[in-house]
Amino acid sequence: MAEPQLSVRSARARDLAHRLARRENRSIADIVERALEAYETQQTGREAAADFYRRISAQSALDIDLDASIRADSMGHEGPEL
Repeated sequence: MAEPQLSVRSARARDLAHRLARRENRSIADIVERALEAYETQQTGREAAADFYRRISAQSALDIDLDASIRADSMGHEGPEL
């Protein structure tokens, strides 16, 4: 089965994709995918997960130790009675 293809009729877009691919040492497909993902994120207002967690952490000003919280609420099981 043939691979999916995308055809763009813009010399400027082609040149830019080739230039970025050479500079970043990536494939043209990877450059185009990353650019489209960045554009989608920008247009839909979604933020990257790392940015989201950084923002939430700064807003709440809480640093919760999840491991300690789990240990505090954990009740060990004695195992089956034999």
